[in-house]
Amino acid sequence: MSRLPFAALLALMYLGSVAPTGISSSSSNHLPAGLGMDVDLEPGQVNLNERFFDQVRALIKRRLQEKELSKPSSEQSEMPLPLVVDDAVALQNQRSYDNVPIPAASVPTPVLVENWPTEQHSFGQVTAVAVDPQGNPVVFHRAERYWDVNTFNESNIYYLIEYGPIKEKTIYVLDAKTGSIKTGWGSNMFYMPHGMTIDGHGNYWITDVAMHQAFKFKPFSNKPLLTIGKRFRPGSSVKHLCKPTSIAVATTGEFFIADGYCNSRILKFNAAGKLLRTIPQPPEFLSLQVPHAITLLEHLDLLCIADRENMRVVCPKAGLISSHGEGEPAATIQEPDLGRVFGVASYGDIVFAVNGPTSMLPVRGFTIDPRSEAIIGHWGEFKNPHSMAVSVNGSACM
Repeated sequence: MSRLPFAALLALMYLGSVAPTGISSSSSNHLPAGLGMDVDLEPGQVNLNERFFDQVRALIKRRLQEKELSKPSSEQSEMPLPLVVDDAVALQNQRSYDNVPIPAASVPTPVLVENWPTEQHSFGQVTAVAVDPQGNPVVFHRAERYWDVNTFNESNIYYLIEYGPIKEKTIYVLDAKTGSIKTGWGSNMFYMPHGMTIDGHGNYWITDVAMHQAFKFKPFSNKPLLTIGKRFRPGSSVKHLCKPTSIAVATTGEFFIADGYCNSRILKFNAAGKLLRTIPQPPEFLSLQVPHAITLLEHLDLLCIADRENMRVVCPKAGLISSHGEGEPAATIQEPDLGRVFGVASYGDIVFAVNGPTSMLPVRGFTIDPRSEAIIGHWGEFKNPHSMAVSVNGSACM
């Protein structure tokens, strides 16, 4: 099995506190009281034990039934095991695209680059990572800001507008070999950073949950080329966003916004910013609960979504090659050990994913084959990851 090196910032720890890597938090105040390890949760989303174990039992039931159905008819029980509703729908809707599984041995496994970075840095809450076209790791952080129960009101209005944008630089470009800071920008621009994607042309795609907006920037520019959403005005109309989380950009120029904590939907736009599609939409059978990160597998024409609170990865048709298949049942990867998925990144026709703290499950990385709807590998050991990215040439991830 080949190995794919990942920098020590892989699945970057959300609190900016990565002791094994030499990166330290600028302040312990970045972990608000009462929210445990994950300050990116809205109030009331922390205790997942009961629902999680209900899902585990349902998955075990599905495995038992599949095992029963695989037996010769003479060996099958007279009464088949009952199906839960979701499993029945999944079994009735077989995928129309290639289901040939990818051999696990042919897929590289990410391995840690030891002693990277070579010097310590002090960030706030690191909320997103990316790799620019030159292969430089890029960090998006919140400096002194943090998200707690007092950040938004019940209508999702940001409470702290009067404090203005974060004065410090919020984006840092690092040296790939040493991890040292090469340059930085993004001061006096953002209020509560969340997602960051860098496309093949070097453009930065940013989401800010406080402003309820998504932006496209040229590097080091303080004026966006494109803005989606109304400033500080959350909503669910086609012109509004509400706490958007992530953006994925296709080589065609089309882009997708995960919208996000409130609306739990994906919006697809053309390169000029015209809305093309909402996911899900009738008759699409897909229910999202906090789509936290998204990534494109263009060869398969799939958009893979970290459906965080449903504890799964789902991959509906992206519609980049053809609109045929849009609205069909999404490929679904949901296993008992997956937990709450925070980050996803594409590598060829596979998906790398990282989960976050979920009950007593280990926090680690996963290699996912969406065609066979299976986890084909596990790797890494983390504390509180929030984001991940793969370099354009696929030689490294972070």
